[in-house]
Formats: sequence, C-alpha cells, structure tokens
Amino acid sequence: MGGYTTLELTRPAPGVALATLRRPERLNAITFEMFDEFVALQREIDADPDVRALVLTGAGRAFCAGLDLDLAEGLIEMPVAEMLAGQEHWGRSVTGFARMDTPVIAAVNGPAAGAGMGLALTADVRVASTTARFNAAFVRIGLTGGDVGTSYLLPRLVGLGRATEILLTGRFVDAEEAQQIGLVTDVVDPDALLDRALETAALIAGNSPLGMRLTKHAIGTNVAAPSLEAALAVENRNQVLATRTQDMAEALAAFRNKRDPAFVGR
Repeated sequence: MGGYTTLELTRPAPGVALATLRRPERLNAITFEMFDEFVALQREIDADPDVRALVLTGAGRAFCAGLDLDLAEGLIEMPVAEMLAGQEHWGRSVTGFARMDTPVIAAVNGPAAGAGMGLALTADVRVASTTARFNAAFVRIGLTGGDVGTSYLLPRLVGLGRATEILLTGRFVDAEEAQQIGLVTDVVDPDALLDRALETAALIAGNSPLGMRLTKHAIGTNVAAPSLEAALAVENRNQVLATRTQDMAEALAAFRNKRDPAFVGR
C-alpha cells in the first residue's frame, strides 16, 4: 500500500486502511493530482481482500479545504469542453468513494469546505471533532451550490429544506449543528476522533465482507427506491446471495461456539 504523493495510506488495525490527505500547509486543498490519486486509492482498496473498511481524514488542522484556490483561478481560462471534461472527472473521483464496495468512514478533523464537504458526504459514516465545520464554499466564489455530488447527497442526509439553505447561503455548519441535523453521527474531542473512527471501522471489519458490500449496495439503491416492493426485491436478492457463502456458515458456527468468526470473503 502506498506510492501516493498527496495521500498517506496505512493499516492501523486488521482489516482497516487509513488514508490521510497530506497537504496540511494548504489545509489539504485538492489538486488535480489528488483527484487522480482518489481514483487510484479507491481501486487499490476495493481490490485488496484484506481491507474491509477505509477511514479518510486530513493531516493538520483541516479535513479538506476544497479545490486549491490557485487552481480555481485557472478554471476561468479553460475552454468550455476542457472544463466540462475536467469537472466530470473531478466529480467521479470524489463520488467514487460512495460507489466503492468497501465501507468508508470520514473522520472530519477540521474544516470541510466545498469539494472537501462533498468528500465527507460520500463516506458511509461521518464522525467529527469539535473543531469540524462544513460549508458549500463554491457558492462563495461565483459557482453553483451543486458540486461533486453535494446537491444529491446533502438533501438525503439532512432533508431538502435544510440542504437548500446550506447550499444557497454557503454558511458554515459547526460540529454541534452537524450532529443535530444528521450530517454526522458523532462529535468527539479532537484527540479522540481517530480512535472513534477506527472503532467504527473495526466493527464494520468484524462483519462478513460480502454482507457489508451488499448492505452498502442496498442502502445506496433503496434510498431512492420507487416503492417498498422494489426495495424488498433488492433485499431479498442480497439475502439469498449471502446464504450461499461460506462466511454465513462460519458466522453461525462462531455464534454457537461463542468465538470470533474467521471470514474468508467467500
């Protein structure tokens, strides 16, 4: 694991990978290279059967300040076709975390602005330190309130009315409010943040790999299911698939014998 310039990838616990954005001098602002490394990271983690949960966090005092403003100034000069192709790639690189088979936990250790907020939204679980705060920074620099999946993901977490207000104003949402409106699940002191995120990751990693993959799939699909029947069809398919695995038999045996299961991902 490794070989990244803008990220640091480690294995802090069995079954858990930790990816840390490593541009603290720029509040971990995203560069074009970092967008590319997001894609490489997603592929590496999903291809590694030993990794069952991924934690994302930032180095220093910020989670991610969004697109580096030095690069944002250059967007104005890009031809429309080039800008569109770039925007489509940048959007896919961030929302790719939501599409991963591996569950993702965001440990938001400070400001998460613009595409940085979008990055946090793509995680399956978000925990925040008391110093975290979120805002749709792109509306403050002449852009729209929809970027890297934010206009899709935020309303599904906090509701349409609150999401609309956050995206139109670009105001900051502090950690306490973020928890109240359901943007994050937990708020802890900065020194306890990584431990809390890793604790959540360990709980996920302790479940069967296919079970977690299918659970993530069912949630992502059924949040927009057109009917209860359609949602049940996805759930029923996934349950049948899970009963065909060695891991279900292992889980039952471990439960009966009061021991930890040894999952093999099959």
